[in-house]
Amino acid sequence: MSTLRLQHEAGKAVTLFAGEQLLCRYVYVSGEAHKESPKPYFHPLNSLAGDTLTNFRPNDHPWHHALAFTLNHVSGFNFWGGPTCLPADGYQWRDDHGEQRHVAWTKLEAAGNTATLAHTLEWRTPKELFFREERAITITVNFTAQSWALHWRARLVNASGRALELGNAHSVGGKPGSHYTGLQFRGARELLDDHLDPTIKIIAEGGLEGVAAVHGAPARWMEWHGQLDETLRRVIIRFENNPGPLHWFVRRGYPLAAFPVQFDQNLTLAANAALEIDHTLTFAAP
Repeated sequence: MSTLRLQHEAGKAVTLFAGEQLLCRYVYVSGEAHKESPKPYFHPLNSLAGDTLTNFRPNDHPWHHALAFTLNHVSGFNFWGGPTCLPADGYQWRDDHGEQRHVAWTKLEAAGNTATLAHTLEWRTPKELFFREERAITITVNFTAQSWALHWRARLVNASGRALELGNAHSVGGKPGSHYTGLQFRGARELLDDHLDPTIKIIAEGGLEGVAAVHGAPARWMEWHGQLDETLRRVIIRFENNPGPLHWFVRRGYPLAAFPVQFDQNLTLAANAALEIDHTLTFAAP
């Protein structure tokens, strides 16, 4: 039976192996440009068969960093990266980007079929501290079922000393349906290219199917049923919001899933109050 093994590149990244197979790499100190809102990210993130499922810095949106936790609008600052959307002039490049900085590891271990990556972070702009975060990511592999799960939990405490308004391009920028924010997964381009194959699809809780039905719909879970180029292997990616339904953000042409922390109205977070998330992604062979 294979076991999980960690390889730590101090001050940069942690790579996780399932036996000899590279499962994922967590870059916790990003070297990307400030305009991309540097943040920790997972890439590559692979299936147990070795297929890469994520896309890092795609040419259409270079600030999409594979699997990463982000916030779009935070009281006038952008922790997502890229242009910021405002009602007056739409999407524009602005000097408003924040970044996430690793502070310290609290747990970093792998044993048997489970690994834990837990650390503290600070969310900052050049002049202000916005959040102190405690993040815990637990990875569990089911070698028999050829699947693995990534459980992402985080607690962000508002350390700014004032109330913060959390929003998105829908609630702040006036772009209906553009409610992307929170944990985002940018997938490999070929995952949802259906080539007239009805088994390649997006579904969600409640019998929903297709982007038009799933995007913006409240559901506890959503699934991508995809296929990889070259190997032709199939994969099912299940996205779950463990506390209950949320309004999914999903795009198929440039595969993107986001777990929005709010939808069509801003979320006010009082000083010293906490924002908590609890999501699970599962990667399986059908």
